[in-house]
Amino acid sequence: MENETNKSYISWPVLAMIGFVTIIGFDDILYPLQNQGLSVVFSWIFMVFFFVVPYEMSVAHLGSVFNGHQEGGLASWVRHSTHSDALGYWTAWMYWAACLPYIVDVANSTIVSYSWLLLGDNSLSSRMSSVWFGIWTFVIILIFILLENFFKKSLQVMATIGGVSMFVMTILFVVMTAWTLLNGGHIATQPFNLKAFIPKFTPGYFSTTGLLMFAVCGAELVAPYLTRMKNPNRDFKKSMILIASMTAFLTVFGTFSLAIFFDANNLPHDLKMNGSYYAFQLLGERMGLGDTLMYVFAVVQAVYMMAQLAVFLDSTSWVLAADTAANFMPKWMLKRNRNGRPIHSYVLTTGLCLFLLLLSGTLPDINAVFNWLLNLNGIVFPFKNCWLFLAFICVRLHQEQFPSQFVYIKNQKGAIAMGTWCFVFSLICAIMSFLPQDVTFGTGAWNHQLILNFLSVGVLFGAGCLMPFLAWLEKRQAPEA
Repeated sequence: MENETNKSYISWPVLAMIGFVTIIGFDDILYPLQNQGLSVVFSWIFMVFFFVVPYEMSVAHLGSVFNGHQEGGLASWVRHSTHSDALGYWTAWMYWAACLPYIVDVANSTIVSYSWLLLGDNSLSSRMSSVWFGIWTFVIILIFILLENFFKKSLQVMATIGGVSMFVMTILFVVMTAWTLLNGGHIATQPFNLKAFIPKFTPGYFSTTGLLMFAVCGAELVAPYLTRMKNPNRDFKKSMILIASMTAFLTVFGTFSLAIFFDANNLPHDLKMNGSYYAFQLLGERMGLGDTLMYVFAVVQAVYMMAQLAVFLDSTSWVLAADTAANFMPKWMLKRNRNGRPIHSYVLTTGLCLFLLLLSGTLPDINAVFNWLLNLNGIVFPFKNCWLFLAFICVRLHQEQFPSQFVYIKNQKGAIAMGTWCFVFSLICAIMSFLPQDVTFGTGAWNHQLILNFLSVGVLFGAGCLMPFLAWLEKRQAPEA
């Protein structure tokens, strides 16, 4: 009784901030703007109503159903909903592998944020080779893995500070943009009319939609923390609603604001890497504040990226060590250190991150490295989403076996139809995203990145076959009792 009374719970607003940190930031509205121009506003509105809300509410429904099986998050959901340990293992592996490109990408962004703080400009590409960029990225990942094993409370503190700060900066950017317009500012994107918002549905357009999906996904990463809430069945839904609301605000109004400062028809080639800093630099200039806002944002971005790195390294490591892995991984992979953390999951994470960095070292410069790792997320994350909607469909097909205090779409056929739509949409986005972005079709650079896409995804997902084989060897070599 005393332990229960003194137990430290996570409140639903804090959980929402942890989720928000893993889902979307100011950078995430810049990437699609470079890919789709002003028409991305149409894409964001479509995504919010036809994917983000169903996605968030599906996570809330599954979280309510499997309140007692949360350590493995999505992997546990699939395992219990399909009654298949094998599918649970593959979900765990693909989920974990899908997070690795983003872990590397976040570490890259951390370096970029510090370069703007120290240098005050975009000169990092001319000062550092892609090889050294990879080395420093790897060092940052190692540092955070060590820190998480020594500072248990760092995750919640950094996520709360980072999430709140980034959301405040985004609101600040939108409000200040409106202020500049009311005080004689001009709109950089021309024409700024209804026609400019209508997409051209080309293969290139669909190949970039996976990156939008990646930008708004990640809420299921907070599932392992659901058991740390006092009233999870009631409060987890509140967290999902808050995340969906903040995501909608950030994507739609943030894109409008960016189109005022940047000509969406003629964007900088390094917008994905440096665009956030350009945006606050331009805003500061219009308000007569010089580079002050840019430096403030650089500090917030550094904290935000470090919070993302902490969340992803911690939550993904638990996925492989959860109840899905017992029959498919060698026992040494499940070993935990004195702090109770799955230490070999961290080692495996480090190894495959190094593999991605070695591949990225074949690209010509830092900007190409940054863009390729970012675009890789548009492939692997939609594949991961397919497992979430498979679990939702299975739960609703057999809803008498899976009672839930929170029910998303009470009509069974309507719920299954929604889950099927989201599953198919995710699969199409994943497949189309293999087509390289930011390079011209048919060139050597395009072919190079296409090969890297297939090679990296093949290794990340295919390496999952190795663990069951090692487990089989371990059992075969074990002495009979």
